[in-house]
Amino acid sequence: MVKIESYKGDIVITEECFSNLIGAAVRECYGVAGMSVSGAKQGFLSIIKKKDPARGVRVKFVDNKLHINIHIAVMYGVNISAIVKSIVHKVKYVVEDATEMSVAKVTVHVDSMIV
Repeated sequence: MVKIESYKGDIVITEECFSNLIGAAVRECYGVAGMSVSGAKQGFLSIIKKKDPARGVRVKFVDNKLHINIHIAVMYGVNISAIVKSIVHKVKYVVEDATEMSVAKVTVHVDSMIV
């Protein structure tokens, strides 16, 4: 949970909100076949909830900056480095535009390839 204090009041943004925003941005990128589970908790939740928008995304808030980890599956035959660069730029832009918070690091893990 991220709490932003201003003279007008406090704004609280949950990690789930960030995860939903990031997951939607990643799924729009060309070459992404789907999101992979990241960790035991998301693995268990994926059994219960088949359509989890936060699947494959982890967000940490460290020193007033966001650290984002994304786990994806890519389509066979596409340039993986181009996909990863596209995801990093899009996620950074979407998060900074929507929340006005700086993104320190976006890490993309390619877990599988779908034929």
